[in-house]
Amino acid sequence: MTRRRREPGADHPITIEPTAGRVVVRVGDIVVADTVSALTLREASYPPVQYIPLADVDRSVLRDSATTTYCPYKGDCNYHDLVLDDDEVTDAVWTYRDPYPAVSDIAGHVAFYPHRVDVASA
Repeated sequence: MTRRRREPGADHPITIEPTAGRVVVRVGDIVVADTVSALTLREASYPPVQYIPLADVDRSVLRDSATTTYCPYKGDCNYHDLVLDDDEVTDAVWTYRDPYPAVSDIAGHVAFYPHRVDVASA
């Protein structure tokens, strides 16, 4: 299967800019990420997504998932589960390890599904 690669444009805009303030990600009372270096990615009509530097994530709670997806604007996407004590949140985290040039700023960052964790900006 040939994957079609697309560039952001007027019909499908993508912007990435530094997030003002602090972003904290929690699962219940457990903080899994805390940063003042997040990036906000806005894509077309989708809700904005906080991309957090992997260096600001508690890697001890991340477990690689077998799940992968593809975005024609960003590239191949890999997922992680969150494993916390007796709780597991499957495919809660995603990353583009080698994103396309138009979105290369998100390399080294991860994003969290806000319906699976609490992502708070301050």
